[in-house]
Amino acid sequence: MSQNTILNHQEIEHKIKRIAYQIYETFADEEAIVLAGIASNGFLLAQKIGVVLQAISGQQVTLCEVRIDKSNPFNEITTSIASELYQDKGIVLVDDVLNSGTTLIYGVKHFLNVPLKKFKTAVLVDRNHKKFPVKADFKGISLSTSSKEHVHVVFETDNDHAYLV
Repeated sequence: MSQNTILNHQEIEHKIKRIAYQIYETFADEEAIVLAGIASNGFLLAQKIGVVLQAISGQQVTLCEVRIDKSNPFNEITTSIASELYQDKGIVLVDDVLNSGTTLIYGVKHFLNVPLKKFKTAVLVDRNHKKFPVKADFKGISLSTSSKEHVHVVFETDNDHAYLV
C-alpha cells in the first residue's frame, strides 16, 4: 500500500508554531489556558503547542489529557485533571486529525458540563469529511480526501510526519 507524505517534520513544526500564535491571539486577555489533548496523538500535539505557547505568551498553560473510547464515544470520557482546574478558563481541545468529527464532538460535549470562559478546537489535519457539525478553529492543513483514504500522524523525535494511505 503506498503512502504519500502530507507534512514533513519541518512543516509540522511550522504548523504547530502558527497554531500556537493563533491560540495566543485568541486568548491574549487570559492569564491561563488549558490545552486539552485527546489521547494519544492529540495530547502529544497539545504538549508541542504548549511548549511554543509558553515561550511566546508567558501565560500559564495547563495540559490535560482527554481519554475517549474512539470506537464507542458513549463510554465515559475522563480527563487527567479535575474539572475544577479548567472551570471558568479558556480551553482548546486538540486532536491530530479531524476525520468524521465524532471524537471532537464528544470531547466538546464533555467540557460543556462545566462553565468555561472560551472554548476552541485545534487540529493538525482537517480532512473535510464530517458526520457532525464540528469545525476546527485552528488547523494546520485542510485536506480533501476520499473516504477510503486515511491520514496518519507520527510523532517521533526529530521525525514528526503525516502521511496519507
